[in-house]
This record gives sequence, C-alpha cells and structure tokens, in this order.
Amino acid sequence: MRLTEGQTDAVTEAVNIAFSRTAAALSEITGNRVELAVPEVSAHPIAELLPALHRFVQGEVATVHQIFGGPVSGDAFLLLDIDGASKLVGLLAEAGAPTGQMGDSAREVLAEIGNILLNACLGVFGDLLQVRFTFAVPRLHLDSLGSMLDTLVIGADEIRHALLVGARFTVRASEVTGCMVLVLGINSLDLFVRAIEEWAERAASA
Repeated sequence: MRLTEGQTDAVTEAVNIAFSRTAAALSEITGNRVELAVPEVSAHPIAELLPALHRFVQGEVATVHQIFGGPVSGDAFLLLDIDGASKLVGLLAEAGAPTGQMGDSAREVLAEIGNILLNACLGVFGDLLQVRFTFAVPRLHLDSLGSMLDTLVIGADEIRHALLVGARFTVRASEVTGCMVLVLGINSLDLFVRAIEEWAERAASA
C-alpha cells in the first residue's frame, strides 16, 4: 500500500498535531524547550522498511516497543540512535550512556521517555479519530536495526505495513534524530488512513 499525495498530506497534518503534543511532553519532562522539525511521513511494506529507517537512525538503536489495541491495532516503536538516547537520558538522570550493558536506572529512564512520547502521540491519534486505544506495558530493546526488524517479521500472521514518522528535534542546542514506526496489518492501516482522511475533511469544512 502506498499513500496518495492527499493521504500523505492528511496523515502529515495529524502527525504534526500529535508530535507537537509529544514535543510539549518532552519539554515538560526534560525541563528544556524542545524544537521540532516538520515530521516526514511515509508508508512501507515491512520488507522495504530498513532503507527508509536509515535516513533517520543507523547501527545500534534504542527501541521502545508498545503494543496497542482497539479498532486500529498494531505495534508502535520509538527508535533513537544510541547518541540521541544518551542525550535524552543525560538530560534526565546521571545514569550513564545507554549501551548493551546500560544500568537499570538508565533503562528505566529511557523506557519512561518512550512510554510518555508514544502515549502522547497515540493519544492524539485516538482523539482525532474518536477511538480508544488500549496499551500494553512498553518494552525497551537495545539492538541493531536489522535485529529489530527481524522481530517484526517473525510470527506475523498477516501482511503488515509500517507507517514511518521521521523526526528531528532539538533539545538544549543538541539535535536528536529518531523516528516513530507504527506497524499495522493491512486492514488496520486502511482503517487508520481512511479515518485520518475523514478527520481532515471535517477539519477543512469546519
């Protein structure tokens, strides 16, 4: 499934609102103003996701994974490269840089950041689409992009696509690049995009 130009515009508009709230949440928890570049939105089959992700993150990444359910269900991922994750953790705790052996306190900080950001973003989508999501407890993983993507393919019982939202935000003059990925079955992706289109039409006619 490829998004049309109109669909991309509608999803981007919704993502802008969601990420504005996400940036506000990040500002609040870091105590620093967060400036957000306009997010980039694209849809990809899982098999074609890796090259698209490389535009935002490469190598080892810190990934916060949250499963969500409801009329639209799937997996939400917040991906940060290790440098970006280190910067965020450093703003909140003297817990050391995230590595494969990062301490429990740093892991907890990073998981909580991801939880807040994913919930802020998905919460806006729920409000706009007038649906209620349920959330599982988020999980933090430190792994290579390839290994992370392998987990999306294993055990999948339907063809799945990924909605990729690339973001660059600046905290205390330090740029952090990351992305959010929503992995949806084809039916959920179709429902999501259609609901976004209907929201955009309502907003335009209001």
